Amino acid sequence: MDRGQPSPEPAAAAPARGPSVIAPVRAVVRLRRRVCLLRTRRLPTPGAGPDFGPGAPRADLHQPQFFTFEGPAELSSRAPRKRRRRSRVVLYPETSRKYRPQAERRSRAQRCLLLLVAIVGFQVLNAIENLDDNALRYDLDGLEKALQRAVFGQPSAVGRIVALLRDYLATHVHSRPLLLALHGPSGVGKSHVGRLLARHFRAVLEDSALVLQYDARHHCPEPRAAQDCREELAQRVADVVARAEAEEKTPLLVLDEVELLPQALLDELHGFLQPQRSHHFHNAIYVLLSGAGGAEVTRFVLQNASRALALRPDGAHGARAAAMAAQAEEELRVRLQALLVREHPLWQAAAIVPFLLLDKRDVVNCFRDEMAGEGFFPEQAHAELLAARLSYYRVAGREFAVTGCKQVVATVNLL
Repeated sequence: MDRGQPSPEPAAAAPARGPSVIAPVRAVVRLRRRVCLLRTRRLPTPGAGPDFGPGAPRADLHQPQFFTFEGPAELSSRAPRKRRRRSRVVLYPETSRKYRPQAERRSRAQRCLLLLVAIVGFQVLNAIENLDDNALRYDLDGLEKALQRAVFGQPSAVGRIVALLRDYLATHVHSRPLLLALHGPSGVGKSHVGRLLARHFRAVLEDSALVLQYDARHHCPEPRAAQDCREELAQRVADVVARAEAEEKTPLLVLDEVELLPQALLDELHGFLQPQRSHHFHNAIYVLLSGAGGAEVTRFVLQNASRALALRPDGAHGARAAAMAAQAEEELRVRLQALLVREHPLWQAAAIVPFLLLDKRDVVNCFRDEMAGEGFFPEQAHAELLAARLSYYRVAGREFAVTGCKQVVATVNLL
């Protein structure tokens, strides 16, 4: 055989080996592209396997069957999810009015609540203004100035009386009446304060029938039966409070020398304070002037003569003297109330106001004031000479008048 000519057998075998290797590779590449195309389009791949034969029909390519490492459950779990469309922000023009969505508007209950709050606030402000108006009607500032100018040696008592009246007269409607009990020895100014209170209330109320002055020695003397006095007092008080209720005012009832009243009259006064009484009995001011407890006041002042500045806060010791005065006065009130409650339960509901002994300078001021009222020139030396004729308790370098200013009027009338 000639070496330059190729053998006919290998040349015939080569074409038969080529298609058997290249055709499957091409089919795999084609299927791979098809799978990638389906994944990019997010289309579910069919479950049938591919035909790796070179003569596979093209119609089967729409449902390719190929080998994959993912199971059918995993393929189905990767199904595309529907995305929620995000609402775009609504942009309003600057010149247009902005409205809230219907779902975000306030309900009618919130509007009613705001209206209720406004009404309550208006009522509170109106009530505060009415309180001020009701207190201004009685001119308590003028009453305080008048008492301080005319009553000597009792600054604590005057301050407590005005404070109690101011608190009570701040409103017209009350659940119980105000019961002021002025206690002290003779001549310290209790009856004088009662007369000043009656005069002031007659002026501000513009009706003298709304002020009742009852003196035990004059209206209920000893021979008169206590039951008759009780019925008369009950009728007079009922008339006054009924008239005051019709005029929407607070009446004043001043009872002097209460220590001389019979037990039946004290029971009747105690009945005026009971809650079962008609409401117009609760809008009244009762001022009881009594000498009961005067000995206790005298004993307390003399025992505490070394604390005289504490009992007289008008001294020059400032806040310390005022604190000591308040403590001493509270101690005296407690002792007085404990003593008076043993006699009658009426004093349990009373606001006790003790009147202290007057010293010599207070008596001198009483003489000067009385001399000026009678037309005499109030000379200081002459007033001191008249005051020296009276009797005094001399304790710890202080002089306290035994009868107070009781004899001042009689002494000046002899001039």
